[in-house]
Amino acid sequence: MVIAMIKAQSEPFLFESLKIAREINDKASESEVLGELANLYARLGRIEEAIAYYHQALEIARAIGDRRAEGASLGNLGNAYATLGRIEEAIAYYHQALEIARAIGDRQSEGNHLSNLGLAYSDLGRIEEAIAYYHQALEIARAIGDRRGEASRLANLASAFAALGRIEEAIAYYHQALEIARAIGDRRAEGASLGNLGNAYATLGHIEEAIAYYHQALEIARAIGDRQSEGNHLSNLGLAYSDLGRIEEAIAYYHQALEIARAIGDRRGEASRLANLASAFAALGRIEEAIAYYHQALEIARAIGDKYTESQVLIKLGQAYEKSGNRKMALINYDSASSIAKEIGSPYIELIEHLRKTVTDANV
Repeated sequence: MVIAMIKAQSEPFLFESLKIAREINDKASESEVLGELANLYARLGRIEEAIAYYHQALEIARAIGDRRAEGASLGNLGNAYATLGRIEEAIAYYHQALEIARAIGDRQSEGNHLSNLGLAYSDLGRIEEAIAYYHQALEIARAIGDRRGEASRLANLASAFAALGRIEEAIAYYHQALEIARAIGDRRAEGASLGNLGNAYATLGHIEEAIAYYHQALEIARAIGDRQSEGNHLSNLGLAYSDLGRIEEAIAYYHQALEIARAIGDRRGEASRLANLASAFAALGRIEEAIAYYHQALEIARAIGDKYTESQVLIKLGQAYEKSGNRKMALINYDSASSIAKEIGSPYIELIEHLRKTVTDANV
């Protein structure tokens, strides 16, 4: 192969490589470069462009009979469609990729595709099916000695059991994932497992234990420079201290998390932390400050098109206005929340209707 090792190169380099591959009619290299271009666009969040290049790479791989490259392109297409939220399409590509991996005896890829199928079915809320795929993927990881993959699949199983409310089982799997992450020196996976353990213990109401895990996870995030995770752990610490009624401490953590979200351009995280701050100030009875933070969160949710968050913030805004005695504004926000909830099929429609009725009856 003329163009042998192409990794995360720059866009101009990849286009030049593609031009050369086509000039010398090196189809294998052409397919490889197209795949790397697609990977680059996927990393940049330009998913539609990535999909177009994955399809070109796939077409060539099939034409030259390169089954391994064909499977890789199909798996990457699955990932791209999953990123777009088009889960059924992603599943179709994962199944095709899985079939090829099994046909050529590529156990590593087989495990990866099974794991991705688990994630896809989990996204659809079909948790039992997700668990079945995770177990198959875990079996392969253990069979081929893929310790990193084993830890990942144990963590996936834990998340699935947590989604089913089977928290004790989730905790057991998170501990296994944590043990492996520490054994292989994977600090990022270690931090993720610690954070997930914090979430699990918080769900059980074991807040002090949750806080201990969050602090360990936070220490690792800071050590490895993982700002996204650092912000998440700080936010979770805020929630935990809020659960303990230690609102001032919660506010301090939310402010730190908010600062990080803004620094890294995490708009979704920024909206979440603003809403958390608003809820904290509301808990302290500082309603005007709460309303101001909710409005900031609402503005961001609308800017990024996050309908779910928008609906949730509108509910909280309505409650805040109701507490302030402004029933007119409360009803306006509840009405807006109701419209969005119906549009997206939110499970909070009944709650919103109850809140609206309460305000309407009070105004009679």
